[in-house]
Amino acid sequence: MIDLYTDGTANGRKASIMLEETGLEYTTHVVGILKGGQFEPAFKRINPNSKIPAIVDKNGPGGEPHTVFESGAILIYLAEKLSSPLLPDNPIERSNVIQWLMFQMANIGPMFGQYHHFFSHAPEKVPYAIERYRKEVERLYEVMNERLDTSRFLAGDDYSIADIASYTWVARFEAPEIDLSIGDRAHLNRWFVAISARPAIQRGMAVPA
Repeated sequence: MIDLYTDGTANGRKASIMLEETGLEYTTHVVGILKGGQFEPAFKRINPNSKIPAIVDKNGPGGEPHTVFESGAILIYLAEKLSSPLLPDNPIERSNVIQWLMFQMANIGPMFGQYHHFFSHAPEKVPYAIERYRKEVERLYEVMNERLDTSRFLAGDDYSIADIASYTWVARFEAPEIDLSIGDRAHLNRWFVAISARPAIQRGMAVPA
């Protein structure tokens, strides 16, 4: 059994999607980040950095409980726990998946997150910051679109944890209030529609209810 500590964010939904894709049993604990739940001592014992998601695997390595924080680390941990094809064993394929996972962690998450903050939540509008991060989001969309012109999924022919990681952020930005979407980028749209149709994606995106 897995305890999932999460909230309704793009990073949080990476973990819930992965749990749905793998079929592992889990219990959801809503942290309540808008109310500061991530700073509560009980949660900080799970993640010292006070960020969601985090998991506690009650049957971790050696049968002992094991805690994992950081969404990318959670995806890798759960894939390795079950020897899932979402993180293949073949060294080249595995390297490609990890590269595109790191692309999301180092680029999509930070840049999309900064654009969303300055566009939607900053106490005052800062046109320079909004324009800077908007351009970076659009550049990253182009990187993905060009990759998906020659590859069925981000890391290759097969769906992987790299797709899960990027999908939740792209889905978040399809919300009208964010004023930025994948638009007429045909290959990125094809990828997005295909992944959106997966039942595990739909269940994972609905967590927490």
